[in-house]
Amino acid sequence: MRETIENLSDGQRAYEARRAAKAGMTLEQWLAHKAKQRTVAAAAEASGTAKAPATPGLMSRLLGRLGGKR
Repeated sequence: MRETIENLSDGQRAYEARRAAKAGMTLEQWLAHKAKQRTVAAAAEASGTAKAPATPGLMSRLLGRLGGKR
């Protein structure tokens, strides 16, 4: 984890430190949390349990309503 922090630019380190403080964690804990989230998301994507399909957009819903009333 130390090598990851050392590889961050000053601006990126400051940004991640602010996000960590907002979450009530240290920078090391925050980066570990982010890494765990990435691995969980990658595992979910690999196993096929990805996100649910997106709901239709505004235009699709409106056109669907118009098409049903004809």
